[in-house]
Amino acid sequence: MTNLHQLEHLLALDEERHFAKAAHKVHLSQPAFSRSIQALEKQTGLLLFERKGGEIRPTPAGQFLIQRARILVLEAKSLKRDIGLYQQGEVGELVFGVGPFPAATLAGQAIEKIRLEFPRVSVRVEIDNPAKLLSLLLKEEIDFFVADTGEVNAAPYLNIQPLMRQYGHLYARSQHPLAGQAHRFEAAWEYGIASVKLPDMLKAGLGQLLGQNSRNLPQLALECDDVNLLHQIALSTNTIVASTELAAKTWLDKGTLVKLDIIDFPPLFSNIAIVNLSSRSPSPATTYAIEQFKQLV
Repeated sequence: MTNLHQLEHLLALDEERHFAKAAHKVHLSQPAFSRSIQALEKQTGLLLFERKGGEIRPTPAGQFLIQRARILVLEAKSLKRDIGLYQQGEVGELVFGVGPFPAATLAGQAIEKIRLEFPRVSVRVEIDNPAKLLSLLLKEEIDFFVADTGEVNAAPYLNIQPLMRQYGHLYARSQHPLAGQAHRFEAAWEYGIASVKLPDMLKAGLGQLLGQNSRNLPQLALECDDVNLLHQIALSTNTIVASTELAAKTWLDKGTLVKLDIIDFPPLFSNIAIVNLSSRSPSPATTYAIEQFKQLV
């Protein structure tokens, strides 16, 4: 009969696509790990993985089982965690993630309120792009995350709560050569664009504005997920920063940064949402933290 450990081994092999690495990940010898996968295939009567060109890939049957195994493993871990919460009455650590723009605009106020309400709870914040944060959430290494969810696909095991929309533009220092006049995006590109790490789909859109071949994605002058650092570079050089109105507000109010008039630049926005696992019962600190983010908008 299939057990939870075998399903964890299945997921490990899907993530690593390498028997030795997957075995190491679940703390088994490679022979023992291989026997576990073979036993699972025998029990289900399905071929779950195949080798093509030296690469290990899940078969359609393997993908079918992997999708269901992920939900079962998440629920089992959630049950174990919930029992611990019930026994202890509280948790000692709160771990959540934020994307680059929420980190620059929302996280500071939320963390301040969390520290005041739960001074004995250790808070750890992961700042990264949405794809990395989703990976951490599925591994249950964070309790929730707040980020742009444009690239996050809906799934039964995810609870996605829309929070706000942040509109993006191109900004430059007030004395920039392009400031105060209308220009095309190609002129801005010549000075170098700084931005958070962009998905390939968005880079392809920039390439179209530049008339470039869609097969060759344009390379930004600077990619960095530290939004405040991007603004600092724009203030001290002619580099143009792609940011949001909310993230750039401090410098816009001072007049040190200005919004450029780029006539062919399409409207951009970031749909910020709170994402957590639907099967996982939140701790009191997690519930409070999520509520603080909601109250900021």
